[in-house]
Amino acid sequence: MTRVVPVPQSLDHLSIDQLAAGIGPWPPEQRLLVDAHATEWASPAGFVALLTLGQALAEAGAAKPELTLPVKPGVASYWAKVGLLHHAEPLFDIHGKVSKRGVETSDTLVPVTIIRNAADVMEIVGGITQRATKLLMDELELDAKVVGGFGQSLSEACQNIVEHAGTAGWVAAHVYVYRKRLSGRKVAVIAVSDAGIGFRRSLEATQGKRFGDRWGDAQALETALIHGISRFRDPGRGQGLTGIKRYLTRWEGSISIRSGTARVAIVPPWDDEPPRFDGLPWFPGSQVTIVIPGKEPAE
Repeated sequence: MTRVVPVPQSLDHLSIDQLAAGIGPWPPEQRLLVDAHATEWASPAGFVALLTLGQALAEAGAAKPELTLPVKPGVASYWAKVGLLHHAEPLFDIHGKVSKRGVETSDTLVPVTIIRNAADVMEIVGGITQRATKLLMDELELDAKVVGGFGQSLSEACQNIVEHAGTAGWVAAHVYVYRKRLSGRKVAVIAVSDAGIGFRRSLEATQGKRFGDRWGDAQALETALIHGISRFRDPGRGQGLTGIKRYLTRWEGSISIRSGTARVAIVPPWDDEPPRFDGLPWFPGSQVTIVIPGKEPAE
């Protein structure tokens, strides 16, 4: 028997909830068919979430899932360009026309990259930071003050995978026009995802008793993101989210973190995302989405 998991027409950090709703009990007893045939668009958060799902199934010893590619012309080709198909092939049995187009970089794209260990954070993130910094300056027309803290924020987000997740993770960054909000301004969207233990389990040993019956995924996310509390007792360790939040608050960026059954966000004035969602369909690991708005165009 196979369980069909529909992929939304537009897959971003919010519609991951719809993807999660189709998974069912974990680990699945049935083989999963991740059906993206009707998908027309995906954000960096969508790409890394799909890979996280495939990774989590493999690590749980579940049957290798299937992935049906989008049928709309050009979409599967773009998925190849961003590196999704390159990383998906070992994790899924892929159905549909697989583009032979190789992974590319461009003025608006940092391809999907895997983060396995601290060496990757130093080596790979260094290259990503250099590329993404160019995106921020050339495409978003941001000045050096804004760009200066970006590399550190990206590095801290990836370092969280190494220190907290207990497994590998994924990072991607794109620049595109935000048509739903910000009056069509360009934004940089950075997504980091892993299939690890999640925020609740990471913090439970040091924070669980403090909150008693209130302890859960949402409380763990608020503890980490809003209050800046880490499982590490050593001064200076585990403060990556605090630094990212400080940077984004200064430049009106947003950060949204989903883990387990909850999502908590730091919401700038231009966004209407609710600051907290609880009781969401469960999804493996943790997903961090950062949005940095570009310079407002002159009238």
